[in-house]
Amino acid sequence: MKKKVILKDGTEVIIRSLKQQDLQKSLNFFRALPEKDRKYLRRDVTKKFVAEQRIHELKLKKAKRLVALHEDKIVADGTLELEGHEWKEHIGELRLIVAHDYRHRGLGMIMARELYFLALSLKLEQILAKMMKPQTAAHSIFEKLGFREEFTLNDYVKDMSGIKQDLIVMRCDLKSMWRELTHSIEDSDRQRTR
Repeated sequence: MKKKVILKDGTEVIIRSLKQQDLQKSLNFFRALPEKDRKYLRRDVTKKFVAEQRIHELKLKKAKRLVALHEDKIVADGTLELEGHEWKEHIGELRLIVAHDYRHRGLGMIMARELYFLALSLKLEQILAKMMKPQTAAHSIFEKLGFREEFTLNDYVKDMSGIKQDLIVMRCDLKSMWRELTHSIEDSDRQRTR
């Protein structure tokens, strides 16, 4: 999968599947994130062996990963993690992070749309999103995508600083997600053509 897209400000970005050759680009992307963003990552993807594991998981079909590149540099990373168990094979988990300088340009929504198409092709019916309570921006974005908060587990996870945080679990069915994506992208296109 490889697709050229234009962001709200006219920046041209390539969205494609993460490849094994992207190891160093992936490390550079995650290492360049502000500390406040890295603090809430599930895994420390600034470490080479963790980045290698993420790429290895593609071969095991545990995840589908997309990246957005601008001038051959990763500027967004999106993942659709697959449950893979018989009783949860219709469920995936969405993870998405955009480089600070590329936020508010529509890239997050475009990446979410491409991950949606991946989920559809895999015949998934529901998508989960998990985040720590301080990640209010992520919570807001997922709400805009049609996700609803299911429950909160108090003091369930630890951030990269070792501080316990509440884990929020949100869920969305694919039909609701498509409705919200279509609405958001149409609004963005209308604003761009004014």
